[in-house]
Amino acid sequence: MGRETEVLVIGGGSTGCGIARDLSMRGVDVTLVERGNLTHGTTGRMHGLLHSGGRYAVSDQESAAECIDENRVLRKIASHTVEMTGGLFVQKPGDPDEYFEEKLAGCRECDIPAEVLTGAEAREIEPYLARDVERAIRVPDGAIDPFRLCVANAADAEEHGARIETHAEVTDVFVESGQVRGVEVRHESGPGKRIHREPGTTERIEADHVVNATGAWAGQLGAMAGVEVEVRPSKGVMTVMNCRQVDTVVNRCRPKGDADIVVPHETACILGTTDEEVEDPDDYPEEQWEVDMMIDTLSELVPILSEARTLRSFWGVRPLYEPPDTGTMDPTDITRQFFLLDHADRDDLAGMTTIVGGKFTTYRLMAEQITDHVCEKLGVDAPCRTAEESLPGSDDFSVLRDYMEVFGLRSPIGRRSTERLGSKADDVLQTDDPNPVVCTCEAVTRAELEDAIVDAGTDLNATRIRTRASMGNCQGGFCAHRMAALLHPDHDEATTRAALDDLYAERWKGQRHALWGEQLSQAMLNHALHATTMNRDRDPAAGEEAVEYDRFDAGPSTSTADTATDGGQDECSNPETGGGRGD
Repeated sequence: MGRETEVLVIGGGSTGCGIARDLSMRGVDVTLVERGNLTHGTTGRMHGLLHSGGRYAVSDQESAAECIDENRVLRKIASHTVEMTGGLFVQKPGDPDEYFEEKLAGCRECDIPAEVLTGAEAREIEPYLARDVERAIRVPDGAIDPFRLCVANAADAEEHGARIETHAEVTDVFVESGQVRGVEVRHESGPGKRIHREPGTTERIEADHVVNATGAWAGQLGAMAGVEVEVRPSKGVMTVMNCRQVDTVVNRCRPKGDADIVVPHETACILGTTDEEVEDPDDYPEEQWEVDMMIDTLSELVPILSEARTLRSFWGVRPLYEPPDTGTMDPTDITRQFFLLDHADRDDLAGMTTIVGGKFTTYRLMAEQITDHVCEKLGVDAPCRTAEESLPGSDDFSVLRDYMEVFGLRSPIGRRSTERLGSKADDVLQTDDPNPVVCTCEAVTRAELEDAIVDAGTDLNATRIRTRASMGNCQGGFCAHRMAALLHPDHDEATTRAALDDLYAERWKGQRHALWGEQLSQAMLNHALHATTMNRDRDPAAGEEAVEYDRFDAGPSTSTADTATDGGQDECSNPETGGGRGD
């Protein structure tokens, strides 16, 4: 059985959700499909930087100007997802003076506020900066939560009549008489799946127009329709540290290179990044040396990083686009601008448009331009309102209210909750039931989690991205089972255990390249807690020899170790298998 929609948006990242919001606000009937959860692709693997445009003020001024404009818009419409940390481009001995001056001039040409600071003034702002920092340029960089922003766009789209469907992968594009008529979607099982369909079944969705917003996967979708989209996927590695070693975005002020930025994000810092072209956005190597290089290089900027604890690492793929016949060899030279590809004009294929390239910071502008384009195709005359109307949760609210008195919460917990919930704080936190803290690392209470579960269903990873629960220092060791317990009694034991397994496995994935020192001990503690309290290792004996704890206390000279967490056997302390830095 099939169904029809005016516009089908493929891709549930920031751009896709932004397009669905814009179209639905203009009265267009829109359906969005995503093969995984929202933010499943690039959006969920970015470093959390709200660009001022300063990073592109020399190399790509058009992108820089777009970034500062959208920076201002997002501060207004998505305040509950933004922390204006400010940013510093710092110069160390040997970094070229001419580049510093070019950066400063470029910022001013692009209307990016830029102030020159001495090394001493920069260290007053960030005391952990290296002592040999000579000077810095201060710009309005910030930190942004991509998960909350994406969900807020999807929620607003639904409120305006859009259909958002996750765990629905496009398997074919139907082309008839030179026009895209729709797609075939295969529905997969997935906790929290939106718009339930029987897992394994397929469905035809017909549309007047199809928007390819799949980012790094745009070439694969284009191929299904018989057109070529010249995406150049570029892998970037990021490493998460255990606390905020800096409170300001710190950039190295020198020409392009790997490992040149530290982004404070919530309770952690994210180190970034690399830029390596890959063939397949779903299949690329994850290499330990990249993590080591990241920490070693950025410790030159912020020396305390060399002593800090690494929580996890993750890899994302940028959807870089290069127009035909450009011939760029180095992915760092490819523009960060976005491109709208009208396949009717470009490929003589009506009914489909692709949006590719760009930055997370410019997602709303990308959505506006492609929505203008689609509305013109459909004959819809309605203005864009997404730059003026706030996203859900970003209406006026005060994060300085004394929530200890209002909701019986300790004030730091109340502050963190209101920062995440925004204007929804009153509705969510005003409860007569006990409201204990479930995730102590990120200060997430039961009321906030239960509110997220209403939308996420049994998908605890979807609950995680809405609340940050399990994303702190323990990486779910102390709170994953507590989160799962909130699914009872609405869901049976098997469903609840499966949801816990999915969450725990997802938290493990990013830790495999950070298992040394204190993080190895944390992973071992998590395993021991889950193995002993719930017998999650399914050990029938569970005797003293089940886990050889002395191996984890013996230091880096130990060559092998038992499992550090479920599914992680033989990968924990052996540097040759991605387990340790040897320090």
